[in-house]
Amino acid sequence: MSRIGKLPVAVPSGVDVAIDGALVTVKGPKGTLSHSVAAPIVVEQGEGVLDVKRPDDERISKSLHGLTRTLVSNMVVGVTDGYEKKLEIVGVGYRVLSKGPTQLEFQLGYSHSIIFDAPEGITFTVEGPTKLGVVGIDKQLVGETAAKIRKLRKPEPYKGKGVRYAGEHIRRKVGKAGK
Repeated sequence: MSRIGKLPVAVPSGVDVAIDGALVTVKGPKGTLSHSVAAPIVVEQGEGVLDVKRPDDERISKSLHGLTRTLVSNMVVGVTDGYEKKLEIVGVGYRVLSKGPTQLEFQLGYSHSIIFDAPEGITFTVEGPTKLGVVGIDKQLVGETAAKIRKLRKPEPYKGKGVRYAGEHIRRKVGKAGK
């Protein structure tokens, strides 16, 4: 039995869960998320908990069991607390400006500034010219948006300049050997 899959998902008060066949919809104070559960897996609603069950011990059922439980759990956490990824900008003259909650302007050493628009359901928080956060209720969308921002100027290994996740360690290389 999957150690993760067999754990029940606790549903806090104020969160409404609707199961319509394979579609699980979670509604909470921060918004609504839905997920279509893959074929052999079944989600059952109990007393304040959600149980994810699999019908057999086939390989595909086993692999989808823990995944489905984690995805449903992430939806419940998302509509109650939400998710945030923090990013840092390192480099002389590199900075970010907020053009509203869903638009950022980056200066990343290119000859032009880069305007980045947030997808639906994502907002940005800018704590300073070199610190920003990506906030939303969908964990996958928050991570994907943060990865797209990091891709604008990845941290390079010689000086470490670029956009990185907060707390990310960049492996540094030694430059040319001088005489």
